[in-house]
Amino acid sequence: MQELAPHVYIETAYPGVTLAAVNWSHGLILIDSPFRAEDTRAWRTALLNLSGGVDRLLINLDAHFDRTLGARGMDCTVVGHEKTALAFRNRPVTFKAQGTETGAEWELCNNLGSIRWAPPEITFSERMRIHWDNRPLILEHHPGPSSGAIWAILPEARIVMVGDAVLVDQPPFLAGADIPAWVAGLELLLSPEYRDYLLVCGRGGLVAQQQVRAQIAFLNKVHQQVDELAKAGANPEDTAGLVAGLLAGLRFAPERSAQYEQRLRYGLQHYFNRHYRPSPDDTEE
Repeated sequence: MQELAPHVYIETAYPGVTLAAVNWSHGLILIDSPFRAEDTRAWRTALLNLSGGVDRLLINLDAHFDRTLGARGMDCTVVGHEKTALAFRNRPVTFKAQGTETGAEWELCNNLGSIRWAPPEITFSERMRIHWDNRPLILEHHPGPSSGAIWAILPEARIVMVGDAVLVDQPPFLAGADIPAWVAGLELLLSPEYRDYLLVCGRGGLVAQQQVRAQIAFLNKVHQQVDELAKAGANPEDTAGLVAGLLAGLRFAPERSAQYEQRLRYGLQHYFNRHYRPSPDDTEE
């Protein structure tokens, strides 16, 4: 567990997403959760070592399976954007691991079993302030990676947690994305408003502004290439031809190649369908 500022911690040791904890006098505010039951238990045990109030609040930065599968195991009130709550209405009440191939982290685990979802009990539309201390935690809606994506901002500590808005040396999840909105949010991170903030990405911890710029360049490249395919009358399946070129600019371990190729293949095809061949049956996860 790494302390970024007094009473503000992040944890990157578990598979899935970056976790965070804000330890205030009223209680713990948690950002996202591990998806494996054993990791959830280990994380909860680690949090016991933090002195503070007895109440707990869990914030989901979006509806992605990697950050929401373990929410019920955290045994506390869940907060999320209203569109994150809406995403759960399109899911069965109980999650059962099946052969979905989106390139997510949870798909690499074989023993998840059956899990009951824990949808957000408290939701908001644009902005929410949490006053569990004399310094607020601000939740802001920043769609792009998904329609319900949010940032968790600690203005006093100069920290912003941006979820999957920035990923380093791995392809982003594109299936539910809105790339122009995504780029607009990232450009905000490069503005004077966030110039001296610590930026915490949803997978890997701290990132620098140069990595935000790299994410913008990658997304613009995706948008341009998919748009060109659409204008040429291509089919959604034709987006698979973009995968190798897009991955060429990323540096990752060879054992990740199959996963990241599948993540891009799945994401590009669904992005193409949603934006260029929309249908009433299109849903977002």
